[in-house]
Amino acid sequence: MSKLRSFSIVFLSGVAVTMIALVVLMAVSALPVRTAQTTTAERTATPSPKTVAATTGPSGSLTPAEIYTKYSSGVVEVLATFSATAGQSFFGPQPSASEALGSGFVVSSEGYILTNAHVVADNQRRANAVTVVFKGENQTTRRVAATIVGVDNTSDVALLKVNPKDAPALDPLPLGDSDAVQVGEPVVAIGNPLGYDFSLTAGIVSATDRSLQSPNGSIISNGIQTDAAINSGNSGGPLIDSSGAVIGINEQIASTTGSNSGLGFAVPINTAVKVMEQLKSGGTVKYAWLGVQGQTLTEDIARALKIAAKQGVLVAQVVDNSPADKVGLRGGSRQQTIQGQVYLTGGDVILSIDGTRLTSMEQLARIIGQHRPGDSVLLRVLSGSAAKEVRITLAERPDNF
Repeated sequence: MSKLRSFSIVFLSGVAVTMIALVVLMAVSALPVRTAQTTTAERTATPSPKTVAATTGPSGSLTPAEIYTKYSSGVVEVLATFSATAGQSFFGPQPSASEALGSGFVVSSEGYILTNAHVVADNQRRANAVTVVFKGENQTTRRVAATIVGVDNTSDVALLKVNPKDAPALDPLPLGDSDAVQVGEPVVAIGNPLGYDFSLTAGIVSATDRSLQSPNGSIISNGIQTDAAINSGNSGGPLIDSSGAVIGINEQIASTTGSNSGLGFAVPINTAVKVMEQLKSGGTVKYAWLGVQGQTLTEDIARALKIAAKQGVLVAQVVDNSPADKVGLRGGSRQQTIQGQVYLTGGDVILSIDGTRLTSMEQLARIIGQHRPGDSVLLRVLSGSAAKEVRITLAERPDNF
């Protein structure tokens, strides 16, 4: 793993990836805001997100010890094996292989397991073999071969499946509602940090609505920040609230050292569930696409740039032949620097979408992400000094965006 100048560390399938500071230009369906990524393995088992209800004690919550006792059997270690191109040695070309360690969790009695995409895929290359390790009694474990149902690098979610006949009794974890998560509520993470299998760490939700960078550079909206210790090997494992319900998939860390510094991040479970359903039905996930790169426009920045808007999204660039391009949205043509930040000005400003006033580029990306290709949205746009409304039909996002 490598240390970054920005003092952030990213782990992808056990391999360090350089992190960048918050990028000025953000794609509508891929906003580059960065934290650091940690590898976690999980196992899945739940017929549907709302099917399994968490049991709570008299106070309405479970202790970390109670959560571990009740749900740790639904968490798995994920071992992914990647073949590599032949390397050169004294004896000539030698084939080599690498292995990634992560976590996962069972989400259905049919044998489905959720984990991170970066645990079982590396740079669009899927693992040749995946093994999941189930926790047994008295420190015993059981290894079971798993198949990769689908991988979505945009959300950093992957779906695995084991044959229930080959596995021990499957204990699906109950899935919660990540939209209802509140800052300060207690949470625990179960996983395999640094190879220390089936470990539990506890903390609180430190923040919500974080923008996380996915393996393909897209932005994962509504990320959950926690101070529960997360390290390499935790990726793909569950972040569990005090009722025992999974609210996120542990995915990233931000660190000055490459190890836990109290800044862990999780993919919201509501996002993971939507992805999971598409992966189960077709193995791929389709995202709506507007086709602009933009920057958050605050009232102070608008005043400094002499733009007649209080807030919105400054359109920096419009992708050729995108839905935005087809309706005539314009990108910026000149650069201006405000307090060291470069802005591309001269283009349109998106003020609202379907009547919702925009306050950030992240908000626009999040709203677009809630739509499907073919959906129609109404944008209110400031073009020069005149405001206008533009109806746009969203397309399916290309693989390179």
